[in-house]
Amino acid sequence: MAQGPGGSRNFAKIGAAIVAVVLLAVGAWYVFVGKDQLGPEMVFHRGNGAEPETLDIHKMTGVTEQNIAQDLYEGLTAFAANGDVIPGAAESWTVSDDGLIYDFKLRADGKWSNGDAVSAADFVFGIRRCLDPNTASDYAYLLYPIKGAAAFNGGEATDPASVGVEALDDLTVRITLEAPTPYFTQMLIFPPAYPLHRASFEQHGDEFTKPGNLIGNGAFTLAEWVPQDRIKLVKNPNYHDAANVQLDTVYMYPTEDLAAELNRFRAGELDATYDAPSDQIPWIEENLAAEFHNTPYLGVYYYAFNMTVDPFKDNLKLRQALAYAIDRETLTSKITLGGELPAYNWVPPGVSNYTAQATDWADLTQDQRNEMAKQLYAEAGYSADNPLQLEILYNTSDNHKKIAIAVAGMWQQVLGIQATLRNEEWKVYLESRDQKQFQVVRAGWIGDYNDANTFLDINLSDVGDINTSGYANADYDAAVKGAASESDMTKRRDLLEAAERQFNADLPAIPIYHYSSQHLVLTYVVGWEDNILDYHPERWISVQR
Repeated sequence: MAQGPGGSRNFAKIGAAIVAVVLLAVGAWYVFVGKDQLGPEMVFHRGNGAEPETLDIHKMTGVTEQNIAQDLYEGLTAFAANGDVIPGAAESWTVSDDGLIYDFKLRADGKWSNGDAVSAADFVFGIRRCLDPNTASDYAYLLYPIKGAAAFNGGEATDPASVGVEALDDLTVRITLEAPTPYFTQMLIFPPAYPLHRASFEQHGDEFTKPGNLIGNGAFTLAEWVPQDRIKLVKNPNYHDAANVQLDTVYMYPTEDLAAELNRFRAGELDATYDAPSDQIPWIEENLAAEFHNTPYLGVYYYAFNMTVDPFKDNLKLRQALAYAIDRETLTSKITLGGELPAYNWVPPGVSNYTAQATDWADLTQDQRNEMAKQLYAEAGYSADNPLQLEILYNTSDNHKKIAIAVAGMWQQVLGIQATLRNEEWKVYLESRDQKQFQVVRAGWIGDYNDANTFLDINLSDVGDINTSGYANADYDAAVKGAASESDMTKRRDLLEAAERQFNADLPAIPIYHYSSQHLVLTYVVGWEDNILDYHPERWISVQR
């Protein structure tokens, strides 16, 4: 330890300094050990993928943003630690016999983080703002089961009151649907259905999401946002269940470099990771088995074609050739290494009341698929003398890069395609993707609820940028929209399955694998329960060092 300017001649100063250092060290230990041990502070450090694009609940689209939003806000319903749907801001609800009218009773003690009462009008304001065409919410389509929502969002109706959401009184929200919707209470957990604090929104405008401005009704509040460094959340004392929230502070870190994230975890800087580097999974399974969580995940990893321009717009044989030439078994067994399932169809297996629709080429060997790919490639007008040249866009990530390199190599080896790679930071990537500034783009879709509709309605021709490829097929649209208005669950399932068969046949996107989720979570983290949607709200987590 270096001596202070007083040197060894001033024993009183030395003694005081020693006491100060000891007190600082003890104070730091109080913060580190957790509330159940010596001190009052319990802190959780979590990796969280890419830097958030936005904290505007109606403009966010990514998992990393939603991980933060679910701590800052609470919908009418919420997730339990195991992924079950439970009451959220609403303590109860009733449903009409025809399944069309939901009346939600808000908690009398529900408050915003500034102490204001949460009212039914706040939910009406939030939902209307999400659906307002001027908001340009990519996720507005999620609310389309609500009566009049699609018409208002599409500009066919101009009166916000035409949307089937109303405040019957301060504590009662009534929502009227277009048709019975079995996943409706699951849908309300997500940001498009969150309430919005009108006064702070109108006061701050576009800056309402900044620390100090953002007023939420969730278990935590936004204390700090340092771009490309960290987001700091602190416990909301006005939350209705604050007495049972154990964490005092949550730090979320952007962690696109998965190798660096693993190193931070091993050094004790992170209590939980966002992901795991695929090339390290065998080592992790051998050396960090107790901390490694590898579980099924309701999602599909895919490459989307730009269906709005050549060469893919009107060339099914070319799309088929590229899809067949990807060796998914090699990718999942040699590259991703996380137990992912090779995907030959769109909807993942295991979805409630649904049978994933198989494709006829899934049962072929890879050699057979390669031969078919070569024939289709030639029929599409390409050859060794006239090779296809294309670019693969992906967002910055070691895992995405490895997959892109492997896929480009397979296309070159089997078909002679000359593929280049382009990686972009998350926000730039989203802009390029939404503006269709790509030929082939890496993407993934994680189900918002356990129903096939969450995978099929994102490909409707009228849902905007969330339709990554720009796919448009009238028969597909008719099947998905027909299912949305079908009250007979068997007929509804048949329509959704017909839609998937159409999508699989048209191949506007190449399914590559169905996800598993990988996290490293230290053993002293309590309340992190694996679930198929991979949601882990900090409300349920504690740190018991």
